[in-house]
Amino acid sequence: MLDFLNEANWWCLLLLLFLAFLLGRLLGKRAVKKKYKKELDECERENIKLRNTSNEKANTTFSNSGNEIKAVKTRDHGGVAVTNGGEMPTLNFDSFGKADASQKDDLKLISGVGPFIEEKLNSIGIYTFDQISKFTAEDIDTVTTLIQFFPGRIERDQWTKQAKKLKDK
Repeated sequence: MLDFLNEANWWCLLLLLFLAFLLGRLLGKRAVKKKYKKELDECERENIKLRNTSNEKANTTFSNSGNEIKAVKTRDHGGVAVTNGGEMPTLNFDSFGKADASQKDDLKLISGVGPFIEEKLNSIGIYTFDQISKFTAEDIDTVTTLIQFFPGRIERDQWTKQAKKLKDK
């Protein structure tokens, strides 16, 4: 009889532990849900506030003319790079020579020149490694302005040095 009572106590203890586990789990989930619900509501309020603020700024910074939207500063100078005189410089082809599309080299072989920059170079009349290898400092400044590229990038990537090596191959 004593064994039966002992066994019954164990079952009661296990049942109480299981019930305590379930109760703890339910209360824990509820507390976490409440905590994250509060944080989510706060994030949504902040998101709405930021959207309203950015819309107000967008209305003052951007102008919608026709089908395209341009920043006010870009619109003021027609979307063209502004130089000291306000006019785009011209290349001095006498210093590095002329070429046309029939003589075109793969300028993408120069480190720092991708398809986009190659297309811009071609659009201003630069097609060959020979032309790039003969660039002077003035030519580099002019090309940088014309292709609207990062200033100093041509020197930093040593396009003229790379072009000399590539033209000799």
